[in-house]
Amino acid sequence: MVRTALIVLLLAYLPGALIFRLPGAGRSRRAALTAEERGFWAVAISLALSSVIAFTLAAIGWFQLERLLLINGGISLAIGLIWRTRLRFPGDAPRPTRTAAAPVALVLLAAGIFFFVPPAEYINSDRDPAVYVNSGIQLARNGSFYIDDPMVRSVPPEYRELFWTPHEAPFDTSRFLGFYVLDQDAGTVVGQFPHLYPVWIAIAYETYGLTGARYVHGLWGLLGVLAVYLTGVRLFGRRAAFAGAVLLTASVAQVWFARYFCTEMLFQALAFSGVLAYTRAHADGDRFFAPIAAILFGLTPFLHITGVVAVGALGLAALLGRYGGQPVLASFVLPLAAAAGLAVLYYLTMMVAYIPFWYIRALRPEHVVAIAGALAVVVLAVAAGRPGFAAQVRRWLPPAATAVLWILAVYALFIRVKGGLPAMRDPAALYPEGLYSYTFYYLQPLGLAAALAGLAVVSRRRFWPSWGFLALAAAFAVFFFYDPRITPDHFWAGRRYVSVILPASLLLIGAAAFTPAPLPEWRWLAWTRGTAAARLRLAVGVVLVAALGWQYVQATRPILRHVEHAGVIPTVEGLAGRFSADDLLLFGNRGVSGAQAFALPLAYGYAENVLSLREWEPDPKLLREFLDWARTRFARVFFIGSATALHSSVTGADLVSREHARIPHYDRTLNAYPNGSVNWEFDYGIYDLLVDPLPPGPFDLDIGGDDDLQVLGMHPRALNERGVTYRWTTAASVVWVAGTLADAHEVTFYLSSGGRPEAAGAAEVDVSLADEPLGTITVADDRFQEYTLAIPPALAEAIAADPAAAELRLETVPWVPLQVLGIPDQRELGVMLDRVQVQ
Repeated sequence: MVRTALIVLLLAYLPGALIFRLPGAGRSRRAALTAEERGFWAVAISLALSSVIAFTLAAIGWFQLERLLLINGGISLAIGLIWRTRLRFPGDAPRPTRTAAAPVALVLLAAGIFFFVPPAEYINSDRDPAVYVNSGIQLARNGSFYIDDPMVRSVPPEYRELFWTPHEAPFDTSRFLGFYVLDQDAGTVVGQFPHLYPVWIAIAYETYGLTGARYVHGLWGLLGVLAVYLTGVRLFGRRAAFAGAVLLTASVAQVWFARYFCTEMLFQALAFSGVLAYTRAHADGDRFFAPIAAILFGLTPFLHITGVVAVGALGLAALLGRYGGQPVLASFVLPLAAAAGLAVLYYLTMMVAYIPFWYIRALRPEHVVAIAGALAVVVLAVAAGRPGFAAQVRRWLPPAATAVLWILAVYALFIRVKGGLPAMRDPAALYPEGLYSYTFYYLQPLGLAAALAGLAVVSRRRFWPSWGFLALAAAFAVFFFYDPRITPDHFWAGRRYVSVILPASLLLIGAAAFTPAPLPEWRWLAWTRGTAAARLRLAVGVVLVAALGWQYVQATRPILRHVEHAGVIPTVEGLAGRFSADDLLLFGNRGVSGAQAFALPLAYGYAENVLSLREWEPDPKLLREFLDWARTRFARVFFIGSATALHSSVTGADLVSREHARIPHYDRTLNAYPNGSVNWEFDYGIYDLLVDPLPPGPFDLDIGGDDDLQVLGMHPRALNERGVTYRWTTAASVVWVAGTLADAHEVTFYLSSGGRPEAAGAAEVDVSLADEPLGTITVADDRFQEYTLAIPPALAEAIAADPAAAELRLETVPWVPLQVLGIPDQRELGVMLDRVQVQ
């Protein structure tokens, strides 16, 4: 506990607190800030400093938590020794008052909601979270963004094609999903995603193990809520800020991603801390905050590539701010430009595979026009020095910008279509995504209307003081809502709006509800300037926020007790405990074996010797030679998985144990609210591979028994009321046949229609062996019956002579119970298969 407290002090408070107190640079302005904001800046500056130092150490391969602590401690000590008593604020610096209760309440509320249950256990390789967490763990162990992988290096070149695509250029082949092999000879691997988030995972992992790594994004989420609140206080007032921050804390998206390995919480904290620093520097004249803002925004591209939008938006804002009387501060522009240059270098070297070149190649004429428009904005910024021109822009830009954003919102909701102008008459052609999805599933229609009203309120009298905030929010909204696919896979994948767009929208809702909005001095509006009107406005604002808050709470309530992928960590730890450093673990291809999800955490999280086969039908002779080599280096070689052709005339596998995995995850839906928690279930086995191959003889396979390595494209094993094991086939299912005799003359199937309804059509099964058609079977009985097809003599001799397993393929037109019978079963069902014999 003492060690943890010391780490938190040195990384997240002390350096920033001392830097914030440095004399000069208008310290009296900083001293006049509220106690809660001064405390916030101590944390934010410390985290920014720690991020820069830790990222730099990792980039040069020197990262260690102890080094980071030593450097931060050295900086703190140097500041203390040099400035000593001059670090004290004057006696009139505000002490904590009742205004500090709001941020304290927000932190307690957010912590109670975010950590109501433990964060996700998503360490298995399936999507982005596993890449982030395992990158962080490897950084903690290796000290570098480049992973030194001894397993990659140890595989002789002649066997590498079993595991990786032969290549000459980096980034052409993957070690695991999200990890690229840069150099097979040296064993150099790099993670797919930018590394600032893995840096903090590494820090948390070294501090408190895997538990710390799971909580780090939630802790940054707390800082994000505070940053949003304090930004709102400065721009729109305390009531508006508190309302926006409370709505953010209750939002289903904020709660979900505060428990989920992703960059959005860090991005949110950096972006809104940056907006507050930008406002303090440019609108309030406190130049101390200019480089702070530049560093905060400059870090965002190292979190996610959309950080370039933030950097570009604030860079243009700094230039265009001249229209509003804000100076162009070299102490902001130059550090921001330097950070942008370093980001370009970083992406062109380490992150080449991550750069979306396809996005550039897909540019159409309208995109070129938009880019030209952006360049025109730069020209306007340069022309800001002309007094007459600048005065006109200062007058008309606020209403024009508001009108444009209103028009774009109406267009995106009610006009934009999939097929262009000719399809506008068809209501089905409207995009049910982008701003539409964001409005109806995250913000609510009332929320969008209130946010647009808040934009009008802010633009009337607070446009230029809020210029940095508005520029950032508008840039992100246009960038993301132009591309309608904010939910490319399912409801939870649409997370790019969480970092900036969602909190900005909620702050604007707070502004609509509570920020004073002076109206024109017209006689018929005189009643709006009285006390009664102010009270009415306050009451309406409270009702508005309460109504939205109630909707948000109802959407969030179902996920409060859900832990995504709960139980994965104990499962992986249990697997790791069954093997030693002298064992080699082979996994199947990700496309056919669910057990492949455990390969990445076992290798990079628990330091097991792991290799993943590239294909589900590996070359048997090459595999045999590899196993002979592996026998000289490892005591045991195991295969973990299913649906992989390992039985052949030269290789064999003995079942050690049969396993079943059940991984809970929240329902994944497109353009609809998820319905609750569901389970991802799969069977797999652990097999000993250092065994003799199958001897030639009759082939007899009990489907649904120990068949995991000999079937592909079938549903999980099942047991009927008579105790018969079987599997449902799909549209195309495979049985791998090995060890047959040259005089085999027939193949026999035990099949059942499984009660296939007449509406689904006849159950006709087309059968082929080694790509040679054998015939068609019509399965009409719902009881298991024998069906036999002849094997041509030449084909029997060919498959007996081939060391590889032959592919026995069954193809049929499947039916879906949900579609045919209306029952909640979305499986594609062919026929029920009990046994296959070749003799």
